[in-house]
Amino acid sequence: MSPDADRRLMRFDRQSGVFMHVTSLPGPHGVGDMGDGARAFVDWLADAEQSLWQFCPLGPTSGAHGNSPYQSYSAFAGNPLLVDLVKLRDDGYLTDDDLEPVPEFSEHEVEYDRVGEYKREKLRLALERFQSDAAEEDRDAFETFCEAESSWLDGYALFMALRTRYDGAWIEWPQEIRTHDEAAIETHREELADEISFRKFSQFVFDRQWRDLKAYANDRGVELVGDLPIYVALDSADVWAAPEAFDLTEENEPAAVAGVPPNPDDDGQRWGNPLYDWEYLRQNDYDWWMDRLDRLFDLVDVTRIDHFKGFDEYWAIPANAHSPAEGEWRDGPGADFFDAVRDRFGDLPFIVEDLGFLDQSIVDLRDRFEFPGMRVPQYANWCQGGDMYQPMHYPDNSVGYTSTHDTNTFVGYYHDLPGEQKDCLHYNIGADGSEIHWSIIDAVWRSNAVIAFTTMQDVLGLGSDARFNTPGTAHGNWRWRCTRDGFGEHLAVRLASLTDEHIRN
Repeated sequence: MSPDADRRLMRFDRQSGVFMHVTSLPGPHGVGDMGDGARAFVDWLADAEQSLWQFCPLGPTSGAHGNSPYQSYSAFAGNPLLVDLVKLRDDGYLTDDDLEPVPEFSEHEVEYDRVGEYKREKLRLALERFQSDAAEEDRDAFETFCEAESSWLDGYALFMALRTRYDGAWIEWPQEIRTHDEAAIETHREELADEISFRKFSQFVFDRQWRDLKAYANDRGVELVGDLPIYVALDSADVWAAPEAFDLTEENEPAAVAGVPPNPDDDGQRWGNPLYDWEYLRQNDYDWWMDRLDRLFDLVDVTRIDHFKGFDEYWAIPANAHSPAEGEWRDGPGADFFDAVRDRFGDLPFIVEDLGFLDQSIVDLRDRFEFPGMRVPQYANWCQGGDMYQPMHYPDNSVGYTSTHDTNTFVGYYHDLPGEQKDCLHYNIGADGSEIHWSIIDAVWRSNAVIAFTTMQDVLGLGSDARFNTPGTAHGNWRWRCTRDGFGEHLAVRLASLTDEHIRN
């Protein structure tokens, strides 16, 4: 590694922030969006002296996959459900009458099916007004967006239009569409022109509103922390539109799929995501990945890499295998990939999820680029001296969390903790259990970790009923929402006080 390259490694300041996915924000239309609720949260973060807002991937989700943001129709597109309809009204593309009556949506959880039906109808109305009444400036902005983002937008819009026509995953479409017969594709582009326009318009609106929100946050000293899942969904525009980037058969079906091998306590996991053809990608300068990162870096300030292990080595399960145990370890792209990313973009604004597979190989890759890894106290054995997940043992170049989107809330975790572990927890962090959520926030903030995160649920001291996601379950996840009352001034003051005390400004 050259001295010049070394100087371009990303180094973070000692700081802190809060995780809350955008869908969890308060808002009038059944799901968090990019409107006043988002700005109220940014204001609360600023009042609490927090400099980071972390959230899950922003892509369009599907009820078929439990509305998981980690099983999106696109790694490039934004979720139209996050569009602020009030802003569309203010822009003149919806009216008050269009928005009324608003169904009686829950303030406390997202009802995805009902919200999706309502919002899609309003977005189609907005497109009609845009097509008939848009100012020339807005028309020009739409055309500029479509041209600038054509590398992914054209394929995504066609994919979604085709998915609407055939009402199912692309691997079940007619063969000529599944395998990109040019004549068949062109015919469908013409026949589905209106639906393609709708999909492009929805992305244009998302992009414009997101950039406004990002500017609002940055102006208030809050940076956005996005999420980069290494894998994409099989049923996605990514795989259909760029099959050459993936390990597929001649019929464009997965040759092998992602997962993890068995452990002593389980049978392993079969995730089902298609794997990459890393040799093809390497020979083509990782172009697909560079486009993906270029888009993501446009939308966020810092990126968390999910399942960082997969860049070092990955578990490949034959598509026809009956058990994850039939898989094998294969080498990932390793340092060559991150060298290429650094050569393309300069600084590498990454934090990495390195939980569960912390062998020497992944440690070496992580440390070569000085990426901060994750530490989560819910994985600690509180009665074992020196446990790496106890906050007092977090290294400088790490990111400490009180909870994550995949764990229980800390109050829920504490409630289920055996008595001896509770006693050891109290001893280790100097707590009596009376306000355990604030005790663990204090411990993580006090740690040496360069970045400290808590969740909004932990700030509020909520129990297991506010858990955001339970891995391995298909239903009931990603639904929790915060109300405006959750942005209490007293909570901001208390979090700001801890942030000042532990010098995380």
